[in-house]
Amino acid sequence: MSLDKQRQTYLLNWLKQHAKGYKSDLRASTLTGFLLTIFVIFQAALLATILQKLIIEQQNFSDILPYFGFLIMVLLARAVLLYLREKINFTLGKKVRKQIRHQLINQLEKLGPAYLNRSTTGAWSTLIIEQVDNLQDFFARYLPQMRLVSMVPILICIAIFPFNWAAALILLATAPLIPIFMILVGMGAADINRRHFKALSYLSGHFLDRLKGLNTIRLFNQGGKQAQEIKRASEDFRVKTMQVLKVAFLSSAVLEFFTSISIAIVAVYFGFSYLGEFDFGSYNGTVTLFAGFFALILAPEFFQPLRDLGTYYHAKAEAIAAADNIESFLNEENSSINAEYPIKSIPFNEPLKSIEADNLIVLSNERQPIVGPLSFSLKAPFKLALIGTSGEGKSSLMQVLLGFLPYQGSLKINGIEFSQLNITDWQKQVSWIGQNPYLLNSSVRDNILLGNPHANNDELQAVICKAQLVDVVAKLPEGLDTHIGEDAIRLSIGQAQRVALARAMLKTCQLLILDEPTASLDQETINHLERHNIAPNTITITHQSDDMQYADQVWQLAHGQLNCNVKEITC
Repeated sequence: MSLDKQRQTYLLNWLKQHAKGYKSDLRASTLTGFLLTIFVIFQAALLATILQKLIIEQQNFSDILPYFGFLIMVLLARAVLLYLREKINFTLGKKVRKQIRHQLINQLEKLGPAYLNRSTTGAWSTLIIEQVDNLQDFFARYLPQMRLVSMVPILICIAIFPFNWAAALILLATAPLIPIFMILVGMGAADINRRHFKALSYLSGHFLDRLKGLNTIRLFNQGGKQAQEIKRASEDFRVKTMQVLKVAFLSSAVLEFFTSISIAIVAVYFGFSYLGEFDFGSYNGTVTLFAGFFALILAPEFFQPLRDLGTYYHAKAEAIAAADNIESFLNEENSSINAEYPIKSIPFNEPLKSIEADNLIVLSNERQPIVGPLSFSLKAPFKLALIGTSGEGKSSLMQVLLGFLPYQGSLKINGIEFSQLNITDWQKQVSWIGQNPYLLNSSVRDNILLGNPHANNDELQAVICKAQLVDVVAKLPEGLDTHIGEDAIRLSIGQAQRVALARAMLKTCQLLILDEPTASLDQETINHLERHNIAPNTITITHQSDDMQYADQVWQLAHGQLNCNVKEITC
C-alpha cells in the first residue's frame, strides 16, 4: 500500500521536528553556506576581471598578478568553508540519528520481549541500523540544502543584476523548471524506497534465521530448498534496488538537462549581444566581456543549490520511507498496560505481600485472549510450582507478571492494580531465568554483573560458587574475562543457564520466576538453588515432578483453567 500525501507530509514534519533540537548546527551550516556563496561571487568577479584586463584592456600579465593572489586566497577560503560545512552537516545527521536510535531502543525495552517475537531479529536490526542510517543524508544534506536553495540564487541574481539585467532575468525565469520536474519525477520515490526497505527487512530476517538453523536444515536435507528461497528473496531485493537507482539516475538526468538548457540560453544571449544582434540587457548600451564572463561563471553556481537539492531529493524520499516504519514503531502503544485503568505509575518500594487475580485474561500483543479467565490469591512468602502441558499458557501468565503482555480483568500486587504500578520499580523486584537465557556477546563477568553492576569482587565470587560455576570458569581460557561469543557459543546450554542463575543471585529481588529450571541444570545445582533461597517468593514453571518437592503450593493450568487444589492452598 502506497503512502498517501497526507502521511508523507506528516512524516516530513516529523523528521523536521527532530532537527529542531539542533538549531545551532543548522544555523552554522546556513552561515557557512552563505559565506561560500559570497566567496563564489568574489571568485567569479576576479576571474572575469582577469579576463577583461588580459583580452580587452591588453594589460601585462605582471599587472594582474595581485588578482591571482586574491583568487588563490578565495579558493583556499572556499576549501576551508566547504570542509567546515561538511563536518557540521555530518555531525548534525549523527546527532539526530543517535537520538532516534536511542528512542527506538527505549521503545524496544518498554514493549518487552513478547512484542519482539512478532518479528525476526533481522527485521529489528534492519530497523535500528539500516533504516536509521538512511536518515543521515536527509539531515546532513537535504535539510541544510533547503535553507540555501532560495538564498544562493537570490544572492547571485543580486550580484549579476547591476552588470546585466537580462542575464539575471533569464536565470530567474528558468530556475522554477528544475523543482517542478523534480517533484514530478520524485512523486513515487517514497513508495519505491518503502518497498525497498520492506524487501531488505525480509531478506535480512530470512537469511539470519536460516543461518541460525543451518544444522537443522542440513539434517533434514533442506539445503537446496532454502537456498532457492534465499535466491528468490535476493532477486526481489535486487529488483527493488534497481527501481530505487532508476529514480536516482532519472532525477540526475532531469537536473542536468534543464540546467544545461538554462546555461545555454544565457550563453546564446551573450553571444548574440557580442555580435550586435541584441542591444538590451546592459545599462550603458554595451555588453562588456566582464559582464558576460561574470554571468556565465555564476550561471552554474546559480543552479548548483537546485541541482544539489534535486540530488538529495532522493535522500528525502528514502528518509520518508524509513521514517514511516520508525515513526509507526515509536508510536506503538505499550499494550501491556491495561486500558481499563488510568496510568498512575505508583512506586513499588515495599516487600511483596500478595499477588491476586480476579477473572484475569492474558492477552497477546494483538489483544487476543491467550488464557483465562483465571482467579487466584498468593500470600507471601510462597514457593509455587506451576505445572501443565506445553501450550497451555504458563509462560504467558508469567509474561504478564513481568509486565510484557497485556491483560483484562484484575491483577493486583499488594492490593494495587498492576496497570497502575510503576513497571520499572516492579521489574527491579523480579528476577527471571528462562529455558534458554540470553547472554550478551561479552565476558562472563559482564553477563553476571548485569544483575548488579555495583557488586564487589567478593559478592561476585560468592554467586559463582553458589551457581556452581567455579569449575566452568576455571576451564575458560581467560576465566571470567572470557568472551562467550554471539548466542553464548562458547558455553553449553547448561553452562549458560548457570551464568544466568549467578546473575539472578546477584540481584536482590522479591520474586524469582523459573521457567523449566531442570531442562539444562542437574539436580545438584537445583538443590543449591533451593538451599541459598535467592528470593523469599518463587514461581517455578515445570513439567518435572522433582521441581515440585520444594514447592509448598502446586497449581495446574489445563484447558485454560487453573486448578489450585493439587496441594492445599488458598485460592
